[in-house]
Amino acid sequence: MSDPNEEPQDVDFSYLEGGEDQQAAGIVRDVVLWYNTQLASENRSPVPDEERIEKLKAGREAALADQAQLVTADPPEAARIAAVYAARLKELNES
Repeated sequence: MSDPNEEPQDVDFSYLEGGEDQQAAGIVRDVVLWYNTQLASENRSPVPDEERIEKLKAGREAALADQAQLVTADPPEAARIAAVYAARLKELNES
């Protein structure tokens, strides 16, 4: 996974509508959904990989914590979170 403190470059948010806070909330929700989908799939497998499940849970918890921070984030912080999570979602979808 990428470093959540690292600021990704060249992230395009043109497909998103609304302010930075709405964009960030949407992209973080997408990442949480990715983790939920992967957790459900892993739990349904004949022999669930407990190590992978723990990593998925940790990733989801980190995303949920960042999602909670959006409530009080100013526009620059919301934009930073959106950029980090857009890059993370791209990375997760490519893995």
